[in-house]
Amino acid sequence: MFKTYKNLWWGLLALIIISPLGLLATGTAFGEWGLDELVDEVGFIPAGLAKFADFWPHSLMPDYSVPGMEGSFGLEAAGYIISAVVGILLVVLVISIFYRMARD
Repeated sequence: MFKTYKNLWWGLLALIIISPLGLLATGTAFGEWGLDELVDEVGFIPAGLAKFADFWPHSLMPDYSVPGMEGSFGLEAAGYIISAVVGILLVVLVISIFYRMARD
């Protein structure tokens, strides 16, 4: 899989490296609003979102950061990169599991 999709992996590596650019942006990213920001952006909170808003009480890496790696741009950039790597590894793991299930 890694040799077949070598260009994909190089592209993902490039995206991982530039992911800390999000630290330079002001405001929030489109679609990543909390309930309080959603009311300001859209004007209401959809019923389904309000119903399941507390379903997942906290995230493992809030705001794409690693707990304890705050304070300087370098630490926050490292947190962004770690978050990107963890996200890609989780997606690859899930796809691999589904691929093996479908193949058998």
